[in-house]
Formats: sequence, structure tokens, C-alpha cells
Amino acid sequence: MAKKILVVDDELDMRIFISTLLETNGYKPFSAVNGKEGLALARKGRPSLVIMDVMMPRESGITMYRGLKTDPDLRDIPVIMVSALSKKTFFHSQKVLDDYKGEKIPEPAAYIEKPPEAEELLNAVRICLK
Repeated sequence: MAKKILVVDDELDMRIFISTLLETNGYKPFSAVNGKEGLALARKGRPSLVIMDVMMPRESGITMYRGLKTDPDLRDIPVIMVSALSKKTFFHSQKVLDDYKGEKIPEPAAYIEKPPEAEELLNAVRICLK
């Protein structure tokens, strides 16, 4: 049975690139265009893994990520962040939000800066799904 992977990115090119890469490697991708839709699809589709962007309109990846990690039913799903935002900036924003909200959100399973290399992304997927 192919593992379902949710791809959340507002850029069509990126959704197509990641989905095609996953499909040709035996996974079953499904996608959302923003964090709000992504969270709803995660609840409905129960993916084995989520690959998502950080900066998106309507609801950012940061909001969606925190939504996933604070939901008891979804918190164990590994997340790979793929973003144009530098890793350092993302982790800093998470720390600020943790301090502000008084909650500690775990780090994503992997963080890949855009544009992602196909092999790097596939390796991260394989590690997360072990």
C-alpha cells in the first residue's frame, strides 16, 4: 500500500514538482494550496507525512504547522518544511512563538530550503517514513 503524503504549497509549480517526484517513487501524494486547506485535508486524509511551505497566503505554514503539532490526532505525523525562508529565520520565529504562547512545539522532521534538490527531498521522505 503506497503511503499517502500531503503536499501543501501555494505555488503550482512546486506542488507539481513535489507530487510528481513522490508519485514516480511509489508514494500517493495529495495537495492543498494553503495552510487552512492543508489542515482540513490532514484531518480528513490522515497522511503518513506532510511536506509543506512556510510562506503562503490565507494561512501560513507556521500556523498550519502549529495546528498539526498541537492536535492530538495529528501531532505524530512527521513534517518536512520546504521553504524559501532560511532555516535560521524559521527556527527563530518558532522560538519567539513558543515563548509568546507558552508552548513548546517540536521541530519539523526536516527543513529544506527552496528550490529543493530531488534527491535531498526523497532522502528526507525515506527517513521520515522509516
